[in-house]
Amino acid sequence: MTWLVTGGAGYIGAHVVRLLGERGDDVVVLDNLSTGSREAVGAAKLVEGDVADTALVTEVLRDNSVRGVVHFAAKKQVGESVADPLLYYRENVGGLASLLTAMTAAGTDTIVFSSSAATYGMPVDSAPIREDSRLAPESPYGYTKVVCEQMLADVARATGLHYSSLRYFNVAGAGTDELGDRAVLNLIPIVFHAMGSGEAPRVFGTDYPTPDGTCIRDYVHVADLAHAHLAAFDGMQNGHDRQTFNVGTGTGSSVLEVMRCIEAVTGKAIDPVMADRRPGDPASAVAAVEKIRDALGWEAKHDLQSMVASAWSAFNRGDAPRA
Repeated sequence: MTWLVTGGAGYIGAHVVRLLGERGDDVVVLDNLSTGSREAVGAAKLVEGDVADTALVTEVLRDNSVRGVVHFAAKKQVGESVADPLLYYRENVGGLASLLTAMTAAGTDTIVFSSSAATYGMPVDSAPIREDSRLAPESPYGYTKVVCEQMLADVARATGLHYSSLRYFNVAGAGTDELGDRAVLNLIPIVFHAMGSGEAPRVFGTDYPTPDGTCIRDYVHVADLAHAHLAAFDGMQNGHDRQTFNVGTGTGSSVLEVMRCIEAVTGKAIDPVMADRRPGDPASAVAAVEKIRDALGWEAKHDLQSMVASAWSAFNRGDAPRA
């Protein structure tokens, strides 16, 4: 089978490209390389271009007899989306509309969509978040993911499209050193960057209703996440079509717990600066994972220490791809 992976030169996409290749599938990567790395795609065919170019996407799908798509190409910074919401609607919503137009024209009828736990926004309580929980995003980024999920459902009703949406929680770690996350956007790489720069990382909020007063998040290893994409595709072949799944571990770790784990892995002390809460940060966001386990047989295999250790190894390699 031949796959098109949009954004396949980026952090998460490159892991999925690698895994598909190991499974024996043919892979074509479409990436504009604005944040991705040419080296990250390995032996896969790379087409440099933008998912918004509908004619190009249609040509790639037809010329390569693509049967399925994994769609990562999107903007993903919450703060940036607040500052420039039109950019996010244009890139994320417009990009998916272009892709689905091309898929319809080429007769490609299967897609695994990269969604986000940002669709939930501020949970009403601290219980694990279920897929049927209220969707109330706190940012334009989160809203674009909700709109995209709705777009998939609408197109499926009209055309027979097969899709699966994966709502990622906090992705971390590295499957191999060369595929580490070099973007300084998430907690673990932010702490690594601060350590390397001789700076103190910040902890935003110490008065949350959690055991140590800091935010709790569900961290999932990027290698486990990559396997979830293959499980989602296989599930579509076995009756679990047009579904949305959380991808997490079902276990939360606080900001201070993550920092203590980083200290244990690196052998370096961390003396963080305690700062005020950031607007929109929920006290706890942990995935309910029963649906993906029961339907697809997928469960996370890696714990927090494994995520931190693999991320630290990749960070010290120094040349892993960004984003």
